[in-house]
Order: sequence, then structure tokens, then C-alpha cells
Amino acid sequence: MSSVTVSTLGTPRIGPRRELKTALEGFWSGKIDEAALRETAMGLRAANWARQSGLGITAIPSNDFSLYDQVLDTSAMLGAVPPAFGWTGGPVPLATYFAMARGAQAGAGEAACAHGHHHHGGQGVPALEMTKWFDTNYHYMVPEFRRGQDFALASTKAVDEYREAKALGYATRPVLIGPVTYLLLGKAKDEGFDPLSLLPGLLPVYTDVLRRLAANGAEWVQLDEPCLALDLPDAALQALRDAYGAFARALPDLKLMLTSYFGGLGDNFATALSLPVAGLHVDLVRAPEQLKQVASAAPHGLVLSLGVIDGRNVWRADLPAILERIEPVAAKRGTDHVQIAPSCSLLHVPYDVALETRLDPELTGWLAFATQKMEELSILGQALSHGRDAVRDELAAAASAVAARRTSNRVNDAAVQARGKATTAAMANRKGAFAARRDAQRRRFGLPAFPTTTIGSFPQTAEVRQARSAHAKGGMSDADYEGFLREATAQTIRWQEEIGLDVLVHGEFERNDMVQYFGEQLSGFAFTQHGWVQSYGSRCVRPPVIFGDVSRPKPMTVAWWRYAQSLTDRPMKGMLTGPVTILNWSFVRDDLPRATVCRQIALAIRDEVTDLEQAGARMIQIDEAALREGLPLRRADWQVYLDWAVECFRVAASGVADETQIHTHMCYSEFNDIIAAIGAMDADVISIETSRSKMELLDAFTTYRYPNEIGPGVYDIHSPRVPDVAEMTDLLERARGKLAADQIWVNPDCGLKTRGWAEVRPALVNMVAAAHQARAAL
Repeated sequence: MSSVTVSTLGTPRIGPRRELKTALEGFWSGKIDEAALRETAMGLRAANWARQSGLGITAIPSNDFSLYDQVLDTSAMLGAVPPAFGWTGGPVPLATYFAMARGAQAGAGEAACAHGHHHHGGQGVPALEMTKWFDTNYHYMVPEFRRGQDFALASTKAVDEYREAKALGYATRPVLIGPVTYLLLGKAKDEGFDPLSLLPGLLPVYTDVLRRLAANGAEWVQLDEPCLALDLPDAALQALRDAYGAFARALPDLKLMLTSYFGGLGDNFATALSLPVAGLHVDLVRAPEQLKQVASAAPHGLVLSLGVIDGRNVWRADLPAILERIEPVAAKRGTDHVQIAPSCSLLHVPYDVALETRLDPELTGWLAFATQKMEELSILGQALSHGRDAVRDELAAAASAVAARRTSNRVNDAAVQARGKATTAAMANRKGAFAARRDAQRRRFGLPAFPTTTIGSFPQTAEVRQARSAHAKGGMSDADYEGFLREATAQTIRWQEEIGLDVLVHGEFERNDMVQYFGEQLSGFAFTQHGWVQSYGSRCVRPPVIFGDVSRPKPMTVAWWRYAQSLTDRPMKGMLTGPVTILNWSFVRDDLPRATVCRQIALAIRDEVTDLEQAGARMIQIDEAALREGLPLRRADWQVYLDWAVECFRVAASGVADETQIHTHMCYSEFNDIIAAIGAMDADVISIETSRSKMELLDAFTTYRYPNEIGPGVYDIHSPRVPDVAEMTDLLERARGKLAADQIWVNPDCGLKTRGWAEVRPALVNMVAAAHQARAAL
């Protein structure tokens, strides 16, 4: 009997100790050169291939590594570089690649030097737009498409990395983003233009890459088409048929693994099974119900890749239960026509539980990061290939861990469960309608037109991080650390007053992360040392693990708000993270509905909101950066999610008086489809990221006639560029074309934590000047 093939689809690429982050930031700051960056990248790839081989993975991916983002890599491969970046053909240089990712200051790089003077008054080139990868917290760089756009092979990265692995002795399965998903992820720059119409020009480049891979020895290529988990129009289904038909005609001997994930095939099922590919991967974690349908309908010669290990969460799998489901499929189809894989790439989970030396041993026994998930896959593969007796002890250990977690008294809190059941509809409603609240708030605050503020955080400098690290390691006393934080807060408040901001924030220097800071003070959460996952580029996050019922033992932010407000007469916002964002940016327990967990968090945040108000706070921001991120991929499932998500925000926000102003903030999102839900949140002020889209995202608020107040971002904080006054003034003028003047607040796109003071200071000075110009224009 042949052995079942075991695959990972893709692995984390940042390095166990975030080595890629260190190298990228060293390169961007000029501390290392391009050769050193590429050497680090090569070492990380080699280590990933070796790790997988050693753990029993037999279909090892290549080209799943990226210096920034796999969609950006695809744009480089295809030569899909917008004209503003000055690329004129040939291989896309690293300077252009990073300019597309991060923007470029005029004179700071090849792309900016070439064309920066044509844009934004000599302020360089803004980065490509960035948004969330389906319903994950990973961000990708949005491709830009125009009528008549040409494509040409401009990066051989996929072939180069296949050859690199082959030289090390690994016969890998290269990974490419499929052509239809790539086009659907992009943005048309010409009104009314359909990017799918570019497919005929795209396919020759893809075919060229596939031909080169085959010529170098690749037997299989993995083509990721997660668009198959979406509601697809007929044109997209036809594009899939056209693309894969063209590949089959051009390369009849190359085996393609068509990979779908993040949901079920649904009504795309028939199309997926009709495509001329050698293999089909299905996500059986998000859509376990499709196993029976796929197994019965798939042609016998089609290799089925069964995504049975959760690639997006961190809990150990019930391996005996998984085997009960898939053993009949393997027996019927034969082990050479079944593969075992995670539901999706392991990019979305941390590296290795073994690194967590400080985590509670009981909790550690419940967890599986990427390394452990590979071990689970290998165990399943051995069980299918050689029988359960071959891995009897491993199966028993997995079942024991699952049972121990299910019955642990650390997981369940009767008081929290009872409070959740007692939540009433009245708790989700403010006392007065928005119009009455707005009048009360304007009388209280007396703010000018176009009031200026920031989203919350200020730069977490090396000095701040060093102090935090020293305190955590015992090298700085509690008193000295608090004194340091107080002085950093005081300096930031004084500076905000000096430049003329109208509504201040305290800077959040005491906070390590907008979710972790709160999770560390809530029951039911656990935290890792090295549980990092990539959010975008060098930006890594360490999601909390929600393992039990959630409550708030004591106030979390009141003391810091009280101190900050004591230093100024201007309004000081209380800063909180909302329940939906805490949920969506955590690894969530999988033994309760997400709505139930979110309601528990909402009640805990509600307690904090009312305590802040009682302490004197009259502006409280409850960030829901990730509300849209949790939106199901299928439209039929949206309303259920939006109903409970909006209710949880309102439960958190509604226990205050009318004159208390509730702010919220949302990160990169397409708002058109959920604008009614945003309106239903009934926040007094919402701030959103709009600078990269040049205020296009405000169209949704205009069409909907959003009644509340809005802070459209005029400063892109994800780029090191410093926009000038004219650029921000232009954005405010665009906003005034879409909103009433008395609706508009002026603020950056997002928090300033990841930026440096050298960028933040001039950018905010320019922002205040732009607001003054807008007031004068009234």
C-alpha cells in the first residue's frame, strides 16, 4: 500500500524569533544591505523546508515565502506595477517592490526619484492600498488594474525558490495565487472596468511560469483559488473554466492542485469539480459538511486533499474523531488519491508551542501551533497508510488532551454564563437618539469645526520598548517603570497641546498591544511569549488565546485616563478595544459559538465604559477595527453575524449618558456592503481609514446618508511618508464633497504606534494646519 501524501499548503515565514522582521527593518533603516536581507530570507526558507521534511511532510510547498506579501509577489511576477512607481520593464527591483508596499518619500528611492515629482507636490509615491485577506487579520497589497493593461513576466521568484529547494534536496510543490483569485482581489482604476476582462493577457504569463517550473522538474503546482469560497458571478466561474482549460491544453502533463479554503465550495461545487486539474483541496474545518458531497461526486482519478487540521486556530485536534470521518474516504478512493492537509496555509498560526516555556503546562497541553499541526498531519497520514495501531499512543494522547480541556473547571464560570443569558435588549440602546446626543455633546465640548484628534496610540519608540522589556525581566522596578510611563505620557500631552490638537489622547505607552493589554486583565485569556503571526510586512501580532469564560475582575484603564486628564483642560479620550475586535484578533475557543464569547467580552467592556464615565470621561473610544474582518464570506451568512456583532458593540457602549460621546474606529474595510450595520452601531463619531483610497470609501457613507459624525483619515500611517499640508487639504476638500462640514473630524488613518516621532511630528503639524485651512474655507 502506498503512503498518503501529507501537505502543509504553506507555513509561517517570519521565523521562530521573527528573524524576517529584524532583517526587513534593518534593511529599511539602512543597517543591512540587500544581500544580507536575501541571505536571511534564504536561511528561513531552508529552515522551513528542513522542518517540514523532518516532521514527515511529503508535499512541501515552495514560493510560500515572501519578503512582504504573496499578492504583492504575484503583482511583481506579472509586472502589474502602477505607472506612479516608475518601473519601465525588466525585473522589478526591490526598491520598487518595497515602494509599492510602503510608499516612497521623494528622493528616498528609485521609484520615488523617477516619478515622485509628478505626484503630491514632490512628496513621493503613496503605497498601494492595503486590505484584509478574506476574513483573516492578514493584510495584502491590493493590485491596481486599468483598461488596456499589459502583463509581462517580471519576477521569476517562484522558479528561483523551487530551484533553491531542489538544490537542497527537497522536491517541493510550488504555490501560486490562482489567476482568477488574483484578478478578483484587485481594484479597477477606471470606472466600470471589470478586471476579469484582463484574463486573456494574464494567462500567457502564468503559463510561462508553469512551463518554467515543469522544465525544472516540478511535477505538481499548487494554485490557490480561495475565491471558490465566495459568492461568484457567472463571469468568474467562466474565467475559472477558461484559465484552467488553457493550462491543461498548454501543459497536459503538469499536475495542478486546485486549492480552496476559508469556506465551502457551496454553489461553486460543480465548477470546481469540472476543472481539468489533477487535485482539489477542500477546507473541512470551515465546511465539514462538504466531505460527503465531494467524496461521492469527485471523479475517481481526482486526488482529494482533505483540509482536516485547523490552519487558523491553535487547539489540538481530536485525531481519532477526524479519522472516523476520513478513513472511509481513503479506503474507497485509495491512499494514492487522498492527501491530508491543514484547512489552509499555516501562515495564520504561530511556529511552535515548545517555545512557550512560561505558559501554564495544562494550557500548553491543549495547544497546537504550526509545528504541532505538522505532527498531527503526520500522525493522521501514518494512521491512514499503516493503520491506527502504528500511532496508537499518539492518538490516545490527542484524545486525552481534548477531553481534559473539555472538562477543565478553568474553562467554565457559572456567574459569567448566567450574566450572558440575562442580557436584555434595553442594554443595547442609548438613552437618547443621536440628534439629542449631538446637541448635548456640542454644548459640553464647544469644539471648533473640523475638530482634530488622533486615533489613540503614539510611537512606541525603542526607549519605550526597552523600558517595557527591562520591567518585564525585573531590571526596572514597578515605581521606576510607572514614572517612566507617566513622563512619556506627560510629554505627549504637552506636545499635543502645543501643536493645537483639539481632542487629546494619552498615547498608550503602558500598552503592549490593543488586544493583549485588555486580555491580560480579563479572565479567560492566556498569552504566549513567541506566538507571533504576520499581519503584514514586518508587522507581527501575538494574538491572545481565549480558553475560558470572560469577565473583568477590576478596572483596566481608569487610572491612566484619570492621570492623563489631570494634565490638561482639553478633552481626553478614554481608549478601549471593542468586543468584536478582541474576539476577531484572538485565537478563540472552539467549544462555544463565537457570538456567546463576544457577548461575554462586551459585558466586560461595558463595565469599563461605565467606570470611565463615573471617573469623569466624557469621550470614550471603543475601537472596532476588525468588525468587517469577521464578516462571513458568503452573503447569506452576513446578517446573522452583523446582528450579534452590532449588538455586542452596543451592549459595550450604551450604558452612558447622552452627553458622553462614544467614538469608534475601523481599519481598512470596504464599507459599502455593511454600511447599514455601521449605522446601526450608533456611535457618535466613527473614524475610518480613507487616505489611500483618496476618500473613495466615503461614498458608502454618502449614499447611505450616514447621520453621525465621521473622521475620515487624511494621513496614511502605514507608510513612512510625511504628507504635506496641500495633500491633506485636498483630502479634506474631497471629504467635504461627500459629507456635511459639521460631520467631519480630522485625524490620521489609524494609531501611530508603529511610526517614529520624526514622521509623526511633521505629519500631525501638517494635519492641524490643514484643519485650520478647512475652517477658514468655511
